[in-house]
Amino acid sequence: MPQRDGKSTGPLGGHEGLPARVRAMEDAAEQIGTTLDAVTTCEELAGFLLRNVCDAVAVDLLAEDGGSLRVATAGAVGLLTAGTAATSSVRATDRGHGLSARATVADGVPVHVLTVPVPDRDREDADRGHGLHGVLTAVRARTEFSDHEAATVRFSARLAAVHLGHARRLAATEDTVSHLQRALVAEPGRPHPNLEVASRYLPAGPRALVGGDWFETVRLHYGRTLLVVGDVMGHGLDAAVDMNAYRSTLRDVASTDLAPHRVLRQLDALAAGDAARRPATCLLVRVDPARGVAMFASAGHLPPAVFGADGSATLVDVPVGPPLGTGVGGYEAVTRAIGPQETLLLFTDGLVERRGEDIDVSLARLAGVRPPVGAGVDAVVDAVVEGLDASHAEDDVAVLAARARARPPADPQAAAGPDPQAAAGPDLETAAGPDPAMPGMPAGPGLPTVER
Repeated sequence: MPQRDGKSTGPLGGHEGLPARVRAMEDAAEQIGTTLDAVTTCEELAGFLLRNVCDAVAVDLLAEDGGSLRVATAGAVGLLTAGTAATSSVRATDRGHGLSARATVADGVPVHVLTVPVPDRDREDADRGHGLHGVLTAVRARTEFSDHEAATVRFSARLAAVHLGHARRLAATEDTVSHLQRALVAEPGRPHPNLEVASRYLPAGPRALVGGDWFETVRLHYGRTLLVVGDVMGHGLDAAVDMNAYRSTLRDVASTDLAPHRVLRQLDALAAGDAARRPATCLLVRVDPARGVAMFASAGHLPPAVFGADGSATLVDVPVGPPLGTGVGGYEAVTRAIGPQETLLLFTDGLVERRGEDIDVSLARLAGVRPPVGAGVDAVVDAVVEGLDASHAEDDVAVLAARARARPPADPQAAAGPDPQAAAGPDLETAAGPDPAMPGMPAGPGLPTVER
């Protein structure tokens, strides 16, 4: 094998060069294609050849428009320009593509250029691309490439081609997954016009796969809307399939107009009957803007936050039942008053949880976010996402926010605000009565009530 100065330290050919050639191929297999990223693979190819065979390397990949794009170079790149003026001759062929050698003189120094195709087996039968990922150019000053060295260059290019094919198929799969993800985690359904809604979905990492985080809104009778946020355990297509099953089942169960905690009981029983379905956490909030009240129920999910008009936040103390799919049941609901200037924020754990951090600390950080005074629902969501650096979260993030649209009062009594008793008024279930004031919850008219 040659050194960087172009002087060969190995045999030019013959059987005596086979051991060095085999060692070079073993090194290439270890050093090229360590990731499924096309650019990284090309950089590894260029670096390997620079260390072992030549003085300068360039890798050009075919672009979508039929042109070429230089994605990696290594070594004395000035030699690459000198090599363009060299006289070309075909030294060998590789699946119909010529392996050409050229020679020229730059500043009185002989320059030898080897151009090797990077074949694309997936497209060899297609007209577009002519079966190539691109072209590899290897340049050496002074010393000509031996047959063994040319074979090493060719082998390295073919090895990189295999990994480039893997990278392209992965990219195509991720594109399909991304479209599936956007379809499954679509904008929530249309709530009633009396409710303003905003949402965000942020997949974790640059190679995000479909996950189990989701949100939804369901229209109910009498101007009420059910807000939903859930998180199926795990990632990948299996979690996405289960997420879609939970989402579809919830729509059917919620259409019966049951209270949130009874909806969770139904979902839990149905999911427990399917042994293949993964458990999931879920938070339901039924908002009744006309009466200024919201009812909350949780299946193993983190509590929602309520942002006031001044930007301050309060975590709602919701009784936490077991995750859906366990078959245990035992869900409870809590009801509290909601004003027209308050914004409800539901979210999945990826928004707040950080590795090695206590969840109470994480929730306190959320409660410390201060959106601008008078911010709209979208602005509140933006402030939370930015304040918690959700774009760099370790897990997928789903956020759903809602605020009742203010309506002019119909009479003077309405202008005085909602009647506390009316806020806890008739429902499909009978309230068990008010509990003592909970930490972080307002007393008086905003006192929560628990239903079982």
